Amino acid sequence: MDIYLQLALSGLFIGGIYALISVGLTLVFGVLRVVNFAHGEYLTIAMFMTYFLFHTAGLDPFLASVIVVPMMFLFGLVTERLLIRQTLEAPHVVQVFVTFALSVFLQNVLLALFTSDFRSIRTSYATSALQIGPLYLSWLRLAAFVAAIALAVGVALFLKYTYMGSAIRATAQDRRSARLVGINVDRVYAVTFALGCALVGAAGVLLAPLFPVNPYTGADMILVAFVIVVLGGMGSIGGAVLAGLLIGVVEAYSSYFLGGEMKQFVYFTCFMLILALRPVGFFGRKGAEVMDVT
Repeated sequence: MDIYLQLALSGLFIGGIYALISVGLTLVFGVLRVVNFAHGEYLTIAMFMTYFLFHTAGLDPFLASVIVVPMMFLFGLVTERLLIRQTLEAPHVVQVFVTFALSVFLQNVLLALFTSDFRSIRTSYATSALQIGPLYLSWLRLAAFVAAIALAVGVALFLKYTYMGSAIRATAQDRRSARLVGINVDRVYAVTFALGCALVGAAGVLLAPLFPVNPYTGADMILVAFVIVVLGGMGSIGGAVLAGLLIGVVEAYSSYFLGGEMKQFVYFTCFMLILALRPVGFFGRKGAEVMDVT
């Protein structure tokens, strides 16, 4: 019985970070209606930034977030202004090609700069653990989980209780009506896309001490993120958090009992079964793509 609880905790811890990655992705889709295929490369960039800040400046990964997250926010602003904004009125296939091309471009830039070698961060507290009865909780994973969930909740509160959050939700529901009531839709789009980049940047900071990074890391993670976004309901933040935790637990159990190579098979099977029963995902609404911050 103890091993089942231990696996569930391990799954929830990594699932929290999956959820944070997916919240940024679903936020961008829910407001801009853009599927950002370069989201995984933003994660990789954030992990590399954390790695170099740790090894060159001796900055703890959690402290590095003070630099990495604002930098990713600025990177998101620049990307939205130069690339995304030009495609918003174009057919969706154009947006897909643009973000996919950006993904390939960034991946190859990272490959040229850093090669395909894996790089790791080893902190002094990496192996520290808290024992509660028969269970062992890694302090590092616990801190990453708490930070990820806190950020996801913070985004939900920001969207619900601030003026900019209200403007983002109004724009997500009807951009034309939002313009009519005086909302600067272009600014909303820029802030939303930059916020999505900042969130995946925060996820990269949290992942960097846990997993090695190379230019392909983000490409592996984005597959999980897309599953979570669709499973939770396109545009639903609450759904992304719930689906992220679920996929994390499924991964933990399947990796332990069936082997790590089987985890994708298992969670894709669960994904298809759930969508067969509920095609709109956990919190999606049939016939509409609606921001859900409850």
